[in-house]
Amino acid sequence: MTKGLLLGLPLFMLLPLAATAEDSLAKFDGGIGVIPVSSGVGQGATAEVVNRNIVRGVQPPGQLWVIADLKADAKTDGRIQVDGRGLLLAGGNTIGTNANQSVRATLLCANDGNVPHDTGLVPLELNGDFRIDDMLSPAPPNPCTSAVLLIRNPAGAWFAAGIPKLD
Repeated sequence: MTKGLLLGLPLFMLLPLAATAEDSLAKFDGGIGVIPVSSGVGQGATAEVVNRNIVRGVQPPGQLWVIADLKADAKTDGRIQVDGRGLLLAGGNTIGTNANQSVRATLLCANDGNVPHDTGLVPLELNGDFRIDDMLSPAPPNPCTSAVLLIRNPAGAWFAAGIPKLD
């Protein structure tokens, strides 16, 4: 009896580790910088009518942004970790800078009507790098269907989107 108990104890101790490894709600690997206009209609080099690149009701900024890399993992308890690299302006007079911006992560889930689940703001480093380790508020549903991750500025415009990691 004691031998069986001793052999079973290490397995019992590993169960919480297995559970935490599988509590991801959504993962993202790679990022897409925003192009504020998705299409336009007009003659020659002008566009009299433009369609803004609105993602699930979230407006784009007025300028292009690029991102070198993005990795994120949202957990079922609402915790999210985001590691962004090189989020910089891709146009305008301050091209190649972080424009002195701060950003937040926003998770959108189709099954709750795309309610924004936001983190707090973090400042961009000079090279556009940022790290977020925060709780999403409000907590997202589990499951979060058709998850979209946006990196947004304080005014709510999206600068970058995460590429879903499909395991």
